[in-house]
Amino acid sequence: MSDDKNTEEHHEGHEHPHEGHAPWGMQRGFRGRRRAILGLFLIIAILVLVGDILSAVALGRSSSSGSAAGTVSVTGSGTATGTPDTVSFQIGVSSIAKNASSALAANNARVAALEAALIKSGVTKKNIQTSGLNIYQNTNSNGAVTGYTAEDDLNVTLHEISKAGAALDAATNAAGNGVNLSDLTYSISNQSSLYQKARTAAMKAAYSEAADIAKAAHESVGSIKSVTDNENSSGGISPLPLQYNAAGTKSIAKVPLEPGTQTVTDQVSVVYTLKG
Repeated sequence: MSDDKNTEEHHEGHEHPHEGHAPWGMQRGFRGRRRAILGLFLIIAILVLVGDILSAVALGRSSSSGSAAGTVSVTGSGTATGTPDTVSFQIGVSSIAKNASSALAANNARVAALEAALIKSGVTKKNIQTSGLNIYQNTNSNGAVTGYTAEDDLNVTLHEISKAGAALDAATNAAGNGVNLSDLTYSISNQSSLYQKARTAAMKAAYSEAADIAKAAHESVGSIKSVTDNENSSGGISPLPLQYNAAGTKSIAKVPLEPGTQTVTDQVSVVYTLKG
């Protein structure tokens, strides 16, 4: 009996040894699932990080490739030639008298006759400009005043070259003695069409040079990155140093006036991209 009782007491004291705690097998299952979830999160984080790194590398390569695109800088020149349609010259008269007022009055009358002859020959009044008016004393070898000289010079522009010879002839006949003619020059009144032709030729020359350079580098010419137009002044014709001092009434209509040709030049600086 005592042995049975002790055995019962022993069982009663140890009947529920794990009361209040999950069974050992269940605890191991929870821990395994938690480790699996943590591992999954870790793998996802690593994949995201790797993706960001690869994207950054790809973008860096793309940016580097774009910035490293080759370019070629060239300069092209072009010219165009036209016929002048305008002639300019300087003409003036001088008069001598005993006093300054008489010299000026006499010269004013001669200048008026000169201007009237020019206008009658096709020169417009707005194209006649006084460029110089002088009155000065005349002295002898002893320094004594012997009289006064008045001078009046005009800058004249005529847009019909075919009338220039007749205009000059009429002006010198009207003014009489002491006519001074100088600085005969030719020009083209409207050069825009000439510059357009010259610019087109300059662009073609620039492209041709760029194509040659690209070919040597085993590349081809791409698009234009920039263009700078360096328009030059007209080559023109140097002023003709025509000097004519009329000692008397003399016709110069027979003097040939040949305008020749006039050349304008345009230069462009172009930057092209290169492509393989």
